[in-house]
Amino acid sequence: MKQYLNLLQNILDNGVEKESGRANMPNTIGISHGVIQMDMAEGFPLLTTKKMYLKGIIHELLWILSGDTNIKYLVDNNVNIWNGDAYRWYLTKIVPNGAPNLIIEEFIEKIKAGDHITISDPTNSHPYDKYREYYFGELGKVYGYQWRNQNGVDQVKEVIDGLKNNPFSRYHIIDAWNKADFKDMALPPCHLLYQFIVRPLTEEERIASIGVDDLVISDDPDFSITNFLDSIDAPKFYLDLNMYQRSCDTFLGVPFNIASMSLLLMIFAKVSNMIPGVSTWIGGDTHLYVDHIDVVKEQILRDPYPLSKLIITKELNSLDDILDLKLTDFVLSDYRSYDALKGELFTGLKK
Repeated sequence: MKQYLNLLQNILDNGVEKESGRANMPNTIGISHGVIQMDMAEGFPLLTTKKMYLKGIIHELLWILSGDTNIKYLVDNNVNIWNGDAYRWYLTKIVPNGAPNLIIEEFIEKIKAGDHITISDPTNSHPYDKYREYYFGELGKVYGYQWRNQNGVDQVKEVIDGLKNNPFSRYHIIDAWNKADFKDMALPPCHLLYQFIVRPLTEEERIASIGVDDLVISDDPDFSITNFLDSIDAPKFYLDLNMYQRSCDTFLGVPFNIASMSLLLMIFAKVSNMIPGVSTWIGGDTHLYVDHIDVVKEQILRDPYPLSKLIITKELNSLDDILDLKLTDFVLSDYRSYDALKGELFTGLKK
């Protein structure tokens, strides 16, 4: 993942300091464009220059794919990356409508217990009706909602169906940037658009994909290698993925995001009987918080180790199979990393 370290260096060398557009957030230094391309044949792009929390990456992606928008599943699995956003949403949207003003530790305990309350809003304004049940930990219409129910459309199902039935289509897109729902979101999406694109395999690549070095050719004049490969359901395509991320916390968020998008590519390729190809991360406002600069300089001095390997052990043939995935269905091997590097996750909470 030398590309990632080069991106960090580029920000340090060429980044411009700016104020944050959100309240209670530190300044950043950043650039307006970043690209990291990952050939999945070379290994799984899990950063090695600091220890990464793969369990959290897997749990968050499965949570999003399920359509869930409450962080209880994450909290129960010790994934705390959304705690601050859920708490800020609670303070700004729920407390003003009669909910108790809890400290964050009390709030998290309410989530663990699955507690809920009825809130009232005399103005009957968004995001809640005049009287509505609020379950502690709710984030509103964030990623899971947009992916699975954007204006009534299940985008995940549509992409999977499209890859199977019309692979060459240029409509294989999951888009979370739904401005009409911003008022109902704890945070508008950062990684906002995913496009899946197929590339045909050559005959030789199809043969290699089934683990055969030399295919014995029949003397039958009607024998066709292509027909034979089709008959045993050998993959026909590489599946590539381009992801656009509008706002990029390059020290904390981007390593998580490039692993998550690559994992999503593996899942969609497997359910579509394709080979994971190139995973391309495209960053918009690509920045470092000024508070992270010192630890980033430390990270840049580390030489990356070889990439690890990740396999999905479960057979995937349908969306239901994907929704049944568990942490134990993913096996990571040959992962070697440096020690963890700490940096504060800023969510706009007042100090």
